[in-house]
Amino acid sequence: MDWITHDEDVWFDFRGDSPEQLTPGRYYKGTVDGFADFGVFVDLAPGVTGLLHRSELDRRLESLEWDAGDTVFVQVKNVRSNGNIDLGWSIRQSESEFRGARIHDPDGEHDNEPIEAADDDSGSAPVKKTPKGVSTKSRAANGQTSAETADGAADENESTATEETTEADSAEATSEDAEETETEEASETTADADATAGEGAAAEASEDEAEPERVTVESLGDRVGDVVRIEGEVVGARQTGGPTIFEVRDETAVVDCAAFVEAGVRAYPDVGEGDVIRLDGEVELRRGELQIETEELTSLSGEDADAVEQRLADALSEKARPESVEPLAAHEAVDAVTDQLADAAEAIRGAVLQSRPIVVRHAATADGYVAGAAIERAVLPLIREEHARADAEYHFFTRRPLDDPVYGMDAATNDVTRMLQDNERHDEKLPLVVLVGVGGTTDSLDGLGLLGVYGASRVVVDAETVDTEIVDEASVLVSPSLTDVAAEDLSTGALGANLAAAVNADMTDDLSHLPAVSYWEDAPSVYADLAADAGYDADRTRKLREAVALEAYYQSYQDKRELITDLLFDDDGGLADHVSEQFRIKLDDEVETAEANLETRDVDGVSVAVLDADSYSHRFDFPPTALLADALHRGADEERAATVVYSTDELFVRAADVDVRAAADAASEAVPEGGITAVGIRQNRIEFLSGAREDVVDAVVDAVADQL
Repeated sequence: MDWITHDEDVWFDFRGDSPEQLTPGRYYKGTVDGFADFGVFVDLAPGVTGLLHRSELDRRLESLEWDAGDTVFVQVKNVRSNGNIDLGWSIRQSESEFRGARIHDPDGEHDNEPIEAADDDSGSAPVKKTPKGVSTKSRAANGQTSAETADGAADENESTATEETTEADSAEATSEDAEETETEEASETTADADATAGEGAAAEASEDEAEPERVTVESLGDRVGDVVRIEGEVVGARQTGGPTIFEVRDETAVVDCAAFVEAGVRAYPDVGEGDVIRLDGEVELRRGELQIETEELTSLSGEDADAVEQRLADALSEKARPESVEPLAAHEAVDAVTDQLADAAEAIRGAVLQSRPIVVRHAATADGYVAGAAIERAVLPLIREEHARADAEYHFFTRRPLDDPVYGMDAATNDVTRMLQDNERHDEKLPLVVLVGVGGTTDSLDGLGLLGVYGASRVVVDAETVDTEIVDEASVLVSPSLTDVAAEDLSTGALGANLAAAVNADMTDDLSHLPAVSYWEDAPSVYADLAADAGYDADRTRKLREAVALEAYYQSYQDKRELITDLLFDDDGGLADHVSEQFRIKLDDEVETAEANLETRDVDGVSVAVLDADSYSHRFDFPPTALLADALHRGADEERAATVVYSTDELFVRAADVDVRAAADAASEAVPEGGITAVGIRQNRIEFLSGAREDVVDAVVDAVADQL
């Protein structure tokens, strides 16, 4: 450990460009880049990022109160041969806790020079420290300049000592006490002699006291360095290791506003989410993002608050409602729900404008992923446009697949727990939950009801028939079943892509091939032609569908945002070809084995194929039982009317025009001890007690045959 030297007493500002230039053992100032299950990534310089592993922390990773973009101090433990940087924990997390600061500039002439004050060229200057309740204007009127308040390092005595005196007084002063005394005397007895200087000071104070111009957030890019005033609603507040960051939304956009009392202390503690405020401050550009350095913040009430709220409401309504809804292609089922799509698009766009998180829930299937990814593709640019924060798209949009295409109590409890934690810890608004193809049946009533108890808005988008009980539980409902138009040929992916186009018409070209990808067979010709015009022929859409289906299976609870984006939007064919090949190998092997072991039953002239999936397919491997049942039935000859695939305590029915609920009810009457229940209606799935499996399978086969 020969590197333990006096370097441990200071922190370093690294200005190199390579990990090899770092000095192990030194403490460096860095910026939180992101989080993972195993630790925190910290940027020490552009392109130089290290890992602070969770084992190095002196607390649980979950309790670490850091946010992306926060300034932190870490120790470089080791630089590996591959360039990876191992970081260590520093109990000191403010500049004042170190004995000094130095520049580490390996290739520059300033290497090892002390840092006496914030260095603007370093890009790491601290936020100006404005004590709560003290405006910059009042200090300036007393003769203190903005430069003297920039870093907030001066204490009250130092601030007092900076009061201006006339040149004559300064020349005659021999000590601080004498200077203060003479300043007071001079202000009382030499007014005539100092008339010119007094008029200049008064003019300066008058200028500082003038109220800043109220501007809109969207105009701040042209006002860097100016002191401005904004009025709006606080949509979020978070405490960093330094300043308090208020996210303020006006009628045009959202901006971060930093307010400082002292390190880690909440500024304006009475101001929180939902408050209407007036804020004066200087516009700055930090790490490429606009930010206002708060000088004065006032909560508004009465007529002032009403005027701001009305301005926000009018702007929100005008901006959120799409001017028109243009379907991606001429499809009767979609044409019938254009008004519903407009309502759903308004809810989603309104959530973006209100800085309300959006949670999209969809089935972990190819069809579900296409629908969810389409909405994601449309919403993310709107979030980036609305918020200056680089990580806003991860903060305000989440896509969470469901292994079972039902929004039950388990999924709802998970969502409610997260939203309550975010609301408690970060003053985050309750989210808008968008259920795509998973919230339209009574299986989802309990989950929807739980969201409703907490006041979370719910948008349900379902291409299939929606149960009437759902109508009252959904805030917005999109389904052709609410119209007189039949929708047998409409997939969830096609409906989701049309909703995405309504949310963001600028993304229409990116979305045009998605409806065709969502169909396993018999895609409507209008969508096949639309995909072909976009450069996606039938073979390419098939490969995309298969690739997404394979990735949807593995770790189905994860959104796989980047991978799905690469497949659906940024792939020239190579990635889809590779993944699709793996899909085909795995599925074909399973189907070949399964078909050789199908049991064909003739029930009153109805041919039903039955497979014991436990015995003739690999459990816990691709393909899942539901997808295997689909593949077997698609490959059936014309004589087979239905396919039933069963495992330990569940079975899947594949047939045209079969009411799986009715079949479950009939089977339950025949085998009352079987615990037979129809669940996951979108999958035609029935659950039962494993001890009665053989009797249950026989009863379900008979019930299905009776319907056919």
